[in-house]
Amino acid sequence: MSGTLYLCATPIGNLEDITYRVVRTLGEVDLIAAEDTRHTIKLLNHFEIKTPMTSYHEFNKYDKADYLVGKLLEGQNIAVVTDAGTPGISDPGEVLVQKAHEAGITVTSLPGACACVTALTMSGRETRRFCFEAFLPTDKKERKAILEELKEETRTTILYEAPHRLLKTVEELLQELGDRKVTLCRELTKKHETAFLTTLSGILDFYKEEEPKGECVLVMEGVSREEKIKKEQEVFLTMSFSEHIKRYMDMGQSKKDAMKQVAKDRGISKRDVYQKLLEEEEEV
Repeated sequence: MSGTLYLCATPIGNLEDITYRVVRTLGEVDLIAAEDTRHTIKLLNHFEIKTPMTSYHEFNKYDKADYLVGKLLEGQNIAVVTDAGTPGISDPGEVLVQKAHEAGITVTSLPGACACVTALTMSGRETRRFCFEAFLPTDKKERKAILEELKEETRTTILYEAPHRLLKTVEELLQELGDRKVTLCRELTKKHETAFLTTLSGILDFYKEEEPKGECVLVMEGVSREEKIKKEQEVFLTMSFSEHIKRYMDMGQSKKDAMKQVAKDRGISKRDVYQKLLEEEEEV
């Protein structure tokens, strides 16, 4: 019988946010795979947990995952912890979980603290629909592609950023997306926790006089559906009716269905589309 892989959520600042179940599990498993053993030992000492640890981090996540899967197949139970929050969210735990599933190992997640959800719920922004981007990619091409997608994103967007990169990232978001409403959450669950409801430009103004401090979570409003429709309609109006119809036919639609979609895009009747198409043909 193989062991079980436990994803154990740890506090993101306040030690009281750990669950009884996580404390018990960390004490009962055979091994704890920690992102930074020097950091995790403080947590284990606080709760008097003596379970042995091994390091599992970004720079050994593939080879070490294979090693840990081997231990699990031998019957050992292993807990995974990140430096703070829920393992598998924007950290190496994702790789281990995938390999464990491929090997037929039971994986379970012990819920607890998670910075993105904590920030979202206290942000004052819409919470019904949201997307999580974590840290924007460092690769310029990939970063640009993500920013292009965010221009059209209607859901509330959650981003992580380190204090020393915050202003550069906010400047980039402002330039690419416009001046969105945003809540800047800092030092979550800690003594100096703040949730600053402002705009992207407001963050830049605020930090003209002082340097950003503490780990940051940006909770940014999405583009409104009305604004998105308006922008799309503006693009459509720059196209001729024949070009607009050809666009949908190139996607595989019949001419009849393409004309229906063009009528919907432009807010007119299908008969009007047909008439305009005839007029364009006559002009040619």
